[in-house]
Amino acid sequence: MRKYHPKQEEETVMKKIVVLTGAGISAESGMATFRGAGGLWNNYPVEQVATPEGYRRNPGLVIRFYNELRRQLQDIQPNGAHLMLAELERRCGGNMTVVTQNVDDLHERAGSRHVIHLHGELLKVTSSRDPNNPACIRTLKPGEYEVKMGDRAADGSQLRPFIVWFGEPVPLIEQAIEEASRADIFIIIGTSLAVYPAAGLLQYVPAGAEVYLIDPEEVAVPSGRPVRFIRKGATEGMKELMNLLTAQKICS
Repeated sequence: MRKYHPKQEEETVMKKIVVLTGAGISAESGMATFRGAGGLWNNYPVEQVATPEGYRRNPGLVIRFYNELRRQLQDIQPNGAHLMLAELERRCGGNMTVVTQNVDDLHERAGSRHVIHLHGELLKVTSSRDPNNPACIRTLKPGEYEVKMGDRAADGSQLRPFIVWFGEPVPLIEQAIEEASRADIFIIIGTSLAVYPAAGLLQYVPAGAEVYLIDPEEVAVPSGRPVRFIRKGATEGMKELMNLLTAQKICS
């Protein structure tokens, strides 16, 4: 007769995790942010370098600005928060998506494989005439990070940064909404939830999903839904969250 032996440990619970990250996570690696003390907006008004109108007025200035960002990115490494998110994805068998407002590649360099860049990617360039034409989007190779006036996209127009500027549509928002709508756990790290449409993703998260928000500053949650706040920086906050998820046997 087969005998029943109770399990000594609870089985790991596999859940769909979706993470929304903002400038705060990259700031811990030394990536300058637009907002806050010392932010890039102190030197470059957003209207000059992050709008279609600014680009039309002075494309050379905008191109030099993003060249400067690429040079900065070469000396920056993923931090503990990036690495822990990549580890969490591995533990979850890949059933996790990072939706980021950041244009750097620190999530990918840390090992995250499922990343949606809502606002574009700093290491890519595209057409000034048709920015979202896949035939014109290409990744810059090391050593060619400096784009010059006169460099041409496949359609013959000036190469511009593959960045979603203020006032432009966000092509990947529908994909991000789809991911958020399937989340069992939704994690927010380092964003003020002030920039839409990214800030509106929370309203698509199922009512029964757990929501965690990691940020050392107070963040106003627009949906008014229950949120567990971890008032720490990205790396320390992720350490606490990893411990919480491990204690619940989630992707452990």
